[in-house]
Amino acid sequence: MPPVAPAPRTAIDLNRSAVARYIQLATLFRRRIEQGAWRLDQRIPTVDELAAECGVARATIRQALDLLEQDGLIERFRAKGTFVRGAPSANRLWCDVETDWSGLLRSREGAEIEILSDRPGQPAAALPPVEIGRPAALYRHIRRRHWRDGQPFLLADVYLNERLSPKVTDEALRSRTALKLVAGIPGVRIADARQTLTIGSADVEAAAALHLPLNAPVALVRRAAVDPRGVLLLVADGIYRGDVVRIDIKLR
Repeated sequence: MPPVAPAPRTAIDLNRSAVARYIQLATLFRRRIEQGAWRLDQRIPTVDELAAECGVARATIRQALDLLEQDGLIERFRAKGTFVRGAPSANRLWCDVETDWSGLLRSREGAEIEILSDRPGQPAAALPPVEIGRPAALYRHIRRRHWRDGQPFLLADVYLNERLSPKVTDEALRSRTALKLVAGIPGVRIADARQTLTIGSADVEAAAALHLPLNAPVALVRRAAVDPRGVLLLVADGIYRGDVVRIDIKLR
């Protein structure tokens, strides 16, 4: 019985996202390697073939392949073509965005926290909008960058109720998650806490801080905690690299 011809690929529409085309294509090609459509040591389609398939310029395909080559996934040879040399590591998705209280308090193993700026005495007007609680008079704004294995994965803006600031040590700022900064203070009780996650793209500032291309996918996470009187103890905005983040939700 003759082999069944593969179904033709659906035309790729790269105009539905603000993310740069070459980044979208790099994500697509990386997924083909992950799923085995492009196998280890196999020669992948030529630049001309990929450009025709994706409806983009050859230069855009080369940019996408550059990203895969930087990750060690492909190797290019003059006059021979481009070959798959590796698969995305399962360990790449090591940055879990926690969805339960205990997970949000747990420090990420092997992570280091860098303090980029520390500005006390910021007015409540500086807070990002949140749906719970009412603001205190003043907040301490700390910008932190989280690293692991020499790679930045999270840029975070933490707004801490000023009255709690003297109770937070420098060591805590460099080792604790945002919520644990507050939950770890003796005598402080968190009555309500919320987390909101959206998907976006890296702006100029986030791209530079996280070593990403402009408009690369990111996860935007906002957390807020209030005390029993309804006063905001903490608001934290985090920007996670989209290529290392994973969200697991227990359904039952």
